[in-house]
Amino acid sequence: MMNKGLLIVISGPSGAGKGTICKALLKKQAFWLSVSATTRKPRNGEVDGKSYFFLEVDEFKNRISKDGFLEYAEVYGNYYGTPKASVQERINRGEDVILEIDIQGALKVKENYPEGVFIFILPPSMEELKKRIIGRGSETKESLLRRFTSAYKEINYVSKYNYAVINDEVDKATKKIENIIVAERCRVDRIKDNIIDSKEGTVYEQFYD
Repeated sequence: MMNKGLLIVISGPSGAGKGTICKALLKKQAFWLSVSATTRKPRNGEVDGKSYFFLEVDEFKNRISKDGFLEYAEVYGNYYGTPKASVQERINRGEDVILEIDIQGALKVKENYPEGVFIFILPPSMEELKKRIIGRGSETKESLLRRFTSAYKEINYVSKYNYAVINDEVDKATKKIENIIVAERCRVDRIKDNIIDSKEGTVYEQFYD
């Protein structure tokens, strides 16, 4: 019997570096990065099915009515969501799926898919977080204050996650997440169907490459 893949949910406050870590993970292992759906119009250079799944509002609402999203939200008049079918299809094929998402979205995913692996990315310090946000060079004084205040609140959600990883150095943080994934693949409740035969109770199948 094939093991299912893992849904690896990575989130954290703005400036913690979750996007950078996800890019590093995708370079090192064969993960599939979940693609969100949205009702906003494509921007220059964006590709349907790669950047986002671009849907009309009626289609998005129809999928909501059919429980077609792991999570969704309306932001500034546009809908955004994580399609359930595409994620589940990959997981059923034994592929590991990475979902990079904000904290509120991650908590909604946890309600719908509690067997996921939920990893919270932390900055090494709030001072370093402030430096990273300022370093982007795209924040006004007001937006910087808003983001920093929001980050203080968001860090309190770390207790809702399975793991916390401090992103002091990207390579170290990425390695920790890789180790978490290895440990999760060895959990008995994930592999028990492959190591215990339903009839004999003693027959083992090979479940590692």
